[in-house]
Amino acid sequence: MSFKPSSPSLNDSNSPSLPSDGELDPANLSIDDAMRGDQFRLRRQKKRLDPETFQKRLLDSAQLRQRREAYQPKLDYPDELPISKYRDQIVDTIRSRQVIVVCGETGSGKSTQLPKFCLEAGLGRQGMIGHTQPRRLAARSIATRLSEELECKLGDQVGYQVRFGDQTGPETMIKLMTDGILLAETGTDRFLDRYDVIIIDEAHERSINIDFLLAYLRRLQEKRPDLKIIITSQPSTPNVLPSTSPMKPGRHRS
Repeated sequence: MSFKPSSPSLNDSNSPSLPSDGELDPANLSIDDAMRGDQFRLRRQKKRLDPETFQKRLLDSAQLRQRREAYQPKLDYPDELPISKYRDQIVDTIRSRQVIVVCGETGSGKSTQLPKFCLEAGLGRQGMIGHTQPRRLAARSIATRLSEELECKLGDQVGYQVRFGDQTGPETMIKLMTDGILLAETGTDRFLDRYDVIIIDEAHERSINIDFLLAYLRRLQEKRPDLKIIITSQPSTPNVLPSTSPMKPGRHRS
């Protein structure tokens, strides 16, 4: 099991958390207090909507973020999974770096535990933890497993989206999906504003969709310095990043 930071250290650029309890005062809210995926839309609507309607939409988005930040997930890590031994190191690296590559054998726990590491690192509140899989069956089964481990209903804090099936909601923090679904989303959400982090799982398979996503994220990296990018691979193929990628420098093995 190994992991390597693949980007320089960075400062936390997320906006401050909202108060965990009590009612929010609409007069003191700014667009930065809304869910990240709503901010661009709200900035455009501010010019067109009457103040009362705009304030209501801003308040609804900020209240959703407040509920998500107040949520305390049940985070247990099975001792029998090799990745659990690296929990502290990986969580710290997720907090301090924009891009990391995690290499581990099948069965090491990468797919099920990395989203939980992201939750522990404070992600998944203002945006979702997007987690791609090459196959629909894997997306559904991992989402089901995660909902059981977090003791939540599938479709609430953990959901999935595949072709002809979307089991996510406003409270969804971890979203499993096929890489094709995420690729399609780039057409309507160019900056992937709905996400705090993107996990590209099984990147060693190097399908056309995965290669497109890696190239897209490489270009998005500078425009969204707050977007965390996690790439998983087999130990035999650790060099999954494009050779021209700025995500490549700064390697580390543990």
